Amino acid sequence: MRITVVGTGYVGLVAGACFAEVGHQVTCVDIDEAKLELLRRDIPPIFEAGLQEVMQRNRAADRIRYSSDYVSAYQDAEAIFIGVGTPELPDGSADLSHIAGVARQIAENITSECLIVVKSTVPVGTNDKVEQFVRDFLAHDVRVEVASNPEFLAQGSAVHDTLHAARVVIGTESPWAEALLRRIYEPFGLPIVSVSRRSAEMIKYAANVFLALKISYMNDIANLCELVNADVADVAKAMSYDDRIGARFLGAGVGYGGSCFPKDTKALDWLARQHGYNLRTVRAAIDVNHDQKTILFRKASSRLITFKGLDVAVLGLTFKPGTDDLREAPSLDNVRLLLEQGADLRAYDPVGVASFKRVLPAGAQGRGTISYPEDARSALQGANVCFIFTEWPEVRRLTPHDFKSLMRTPLVYDGRNLFSPDDMREAGVEYYSVGRP
Repeated sequence: MRITVVGTGYVGLVAGACFAEVGHQVTCVDIDEAKLELLRRDIPPIFEAGLQEVMQRNRAADRIRYSSDYVSAYQDAEAIFIGVGTPELPDGSADLSHIAGVARQIAENITSECLIVVKSTVPVGTNDKVEQFVRDFLAHDVRVEVASNPEFLAQGSAVHDTLHAARVVIGTESPWAEALLRRIYEPFGLPIVSVSRRSAEMIKYAANVFLALKISYMNDIANLCELVNADVADVAKAMSYDDRIGARFLGAGVGYGGSCFPKDTKALDWLARQHGYNLRTVRAAIDVNHDQKTILFRKASSRLITFKGLDVAVLGLTFKPGTDDLREAPSLDNVRLLLEQGADLRAYDPVGVASFKRVLPAGAQGRGTISYPEDARSALQGANVCFIFTEWPEVRRLTPHDFKSLMRTPLVYDGRNLFSPDDMREAGVEYYSVGRP
């Protein structure tokens, strides 16, 4: 089928590449010519495992192209997928201005029947408004409907998650729209859950926020474990055997980040308040995560007189391994606090440094300084303190002896519980983690 995908970020680019991978003819539309030039050379603007190979394979097979000519792209499409951003507004609601702009463009340019599919994460009821908005601006008398098809990919494994998803959720209001979406997803060979548009929109939030709740719950339990001298790793291991709970998202640490969980929890909380309802569990997850991000900084502050003039190693900047995304990363809050306190930082991340420099440009460093060594061992050399924020394989491969031999003062605050407290103690490292004695 002829598919147009609007937006070439995490959602749009991965979706377009995977649609091409299963045999569809795909046009990816964006207004950023600099980004399009990279894409035409098979250079993805995001770090995502396997994405470049899929792009190369399908451009060579002439199944995917990248264009800023949205007029032609819309006129030729049987289905148009919207994958533009819906960033968080100050009140926690989603900014739908990009969705509205694309919807109007589509309405004014389609010349034959078309299904518009919203993949972007949007509040419940948005697709109803998008369909009415499209009809308000429709330039030609053609059949057009709007469907919901939320994505459930995880950054770092987005291509695999799309091609091998546990399920595909489609929200439609007519047999025609449902049949068309089923045709699009038939080559994937995946289970399809077909529901109404509003249910599909809610499924996206309900699934993501449940995982955020699970993370915040375990972090809350971890904090209590420290107070009662229990080990959250032991607690989580025992819980994981219960198939009602499952093994994933039980790891305690310094909180969740990224493009989905922080935004979606706040958006669902906002939606509930708009309808006069208080989602108390969701509000609690948001509050726990906010406090959890800086728990290691607070621990270190109670141990040290000052950070001023100390050499501090920071291992990991991105919110998780496998991505260069820094949105809501715990490192951000902690680095800003350390710099304000006058610390001299050496921050290591295998792929996130360029993104971090854009988020924290030179001149925004407060009283401290920051440099970016090429490897984790260089970051540790001569350091007084070490903070671990991302569980990159390069960080996991360090040994207790590395911390002892390389650091001037082997004082380690581990936000991902990567090392054994006993092993660190035996090596002569003063070691603090999350939820463990």
